[in-house]
Amino acid sequence: MTSPYLEQEYQANTKGVEPQITVDGFRQTVAAIEQEVAKVIVGQQTLVRQLLLTLLGGGNALLEGAPGLGKTMLVQTLADVIHCGFSRIQFTPDLMPADIVGTTMIAVDENNQRFFRFEPGPIFANIVLADEINRATPKTQSALLEAMQERKVTVAKTTYPLEQPFFVLATQNPIEMEGTYPLPEAQLDRFFFQIQVDFPNHSELIEIANRTTGADESRPATVASGATIVAMQRLVRQVPIASHLTAYAVSLLEATHPQQGTAPDYVRRFVRYGASPRGLQAMILAAKTLALIDNRHNVDHRDVQAAMLPALRHRLILNFEGQAEGITADEILRQVIQRVALT
Repeated sequence: MTSPYLEQEYQANTKGVEPQITVDGFRQTVAAIEQEVAKVIVGQQTLVRQLLLTLLGGGNALLEGAPGLGKTMLVQTLADVIHCGFSRIQFTPDLMPADIVGTTMIAVDENNQRFFRFEPGPIFANIVLADEINRATPKTQSALLEAMQERKVTVAKTTYPLEQPFFVLATQNPIEMEGTYPLPEAQLDRFFFQIQVDFPNHSELIEIANRTTGADESRPATVASGATIVAMQRLVRQVPIASHLTAYAVSLLEATHPQQGTAPDYVRRFVRYGASPRGLQAMILAAKTLALIDNRHNVDHRDVQAAMLPALRHRLILNFEGQAEGITADEILRQVIQRVALT
């Protein structure tokens, strides 16, 4: 299956104009991407959908899951399907910021004259996999997160813009925490979604074994490109949202703050600090994307609710009692959804 906009995009690029995406074309292209990714990745439909919500919302994702669940393969497959540049950075304690953004080197021209030349690092790609980001030092983590936020890097007082679309997918292992540097709350807040990678069920494991131990190798087709993704990101921001739904999203966010009068008792008991305004932005952009995927021209309250957990789970800071009781952010957010009424 190919996107109905690939030919239109080719014609647009040859004429120097941007491709145009309609609501129906948006839905068809997302469906085509998911179908091609499914040729390589078994199951994980929720994971793939949330990755696309992050990409089309213009954000970056933090994946949390045990090793061996196909996170690297998923990101590389997505890059192939949308025909974007891909790079993988393995984070280690000795990784330096220059290993990510690049460095200025001395070169010699044909006249034997020396000059400074910038050698770009692996951050200069459309899709960047930051593998085990919590194994690098905070200084190195900050180099990546600055690029995520600003969409540019500065080396030796010179600023270099990053090509669009730009999407960082960082992973961390929730099991082995020895020798790691946990991301501070201010850096976690820069991730659009935190996505949980679930372990495959019995039938999915059988399919994974059949696909990966046989002679046949599934190859996904290209159904879009960077220009299409950028056009889709712009269309997302044009989706209208009713004022009462914006107020509803704000009420959900406010209810995660224990000092607010509308906060449920569950929040007051277990939460030290609630989600930031970036969480509100992520909820609304993801809700707009969900509306387009469902071929709708406006946002429904169920879109906001569906986006709430991945958008806010990493932005909640539990207090000591919540940590001691083993309370999860998802439990708290589900309580908030039940308690906050749609006005």
